[in-house]
Amino acid sequence: MADFHEFYPLRAHNTFGFDSHARLAAHIRSESDLVSALSDPRAAGLPVVVLGGGSNVVLTGDLDASVLLMEIPGYEVGHDAANWLVTVGAGENWHATVGRTIADGMPGLENLALIPGTVGAAPIQNIGAYGVELRERFHSLRALDRQTGQFVTLDLDTCAFGYRDSLFKRDGRDRYIITAVTLRLPKVWQPVLNYGELARELESIPAPDAAQIRAAVIAIRSRKLPDPAQIGNAGSFFKNPVVEAARRDALSAQYPALVSYPQPDGRYKLAAGWLIDQCGFKGLDDGPVGVYGKQALVLVHHGGGTGAALLGLANRIADTVEARFGVRIEPEPVIL
Repeated sequence: MADFHEFYPLRAHNTFGFDSHARLAAHIRSESDLVSALSDPRAAGLPVVVLGGGSNVVLTGDLDASVLLMEIPGYEVGHDAANWLVTVGAGENWHATVGRTIADGMPGLENLALIPGTVGAAPIQNIGAYGVELRERFHSLRALDRQTGQFVTLDLDTCAFGYRDSLFKRDGRDRYIITAVTLRLPKVWQPVLNYGELARELESIPAPDAAQIRAAVIAIRSRKLPDPAQIGNAGSFFKNPVVEAARRDALSAQYPALVSYPQPDGRYKLAAGWLIDQCGFKGLDDGPVGVYGKQALVLVHHGGGTGAALLGLANRIADTVEARFGVRIEPEPVIL
């Protein structure tokens, strides 16, 4: 039987640091632990919540659920003709994995350095930063299909990745529990330096290698984003909204400084941080919660607050942005 703990404290399992307890919680360190926890009669009838690093969730209260703390380890290297294929356990730390693959001579993840969370959570969000998304470095994943009770392998097309989106946030939500991810890292590596901020950071280095790009990404992120160990946060709280070209053009005519990025489908991604900043929220303190002074996209918890209070602030920000710009911004984290 699974090693379940009752009324288990989750403060250390969410990077906002909100006090919350799980009715039941179990540490999942193998696929057999996962099968055992799901079949345990003590958890019968309870919803299942999987938590990795807790860097993409807002806990708004205690969870009347069976919480599975994903800690499956693993790191195996294979290859095909063109790529290194690195299979990593879902419980491994993402940032540490980026560093390890580069140290092992398999670059490709450097733009995704310092993103908090576990490897198993990365496909759910299709994490992305500085010109690279996970789907560009993804081969397949292994997961338990709760509908059939079988372990399955899902390829790139099946995962249906989109901007901060995937199968696991839509039709596959609550169906699949990811236990391992296989990354596809090209043997012939090309740096991705088309993101302006990253290019400027590296302009003094004529031909940066992967380690130098990783270091530059860490430097940028460290300047912009607070360390969750010091200030509770979940990184960028809002998604950048994507709008039709006509809508972007109308906004740009009204607001010439509007920050936007063209998308392959002809639409434009707007910088949510810029929209929020224009509404005067950057640096706002709202009691124990607030908006980070260096980056308007980041909501913070100074201690003693609740997820409900943070969600109230988030809704206020979204309402204000929509009233001014006619564009609705949506949160990235999962609200529990």
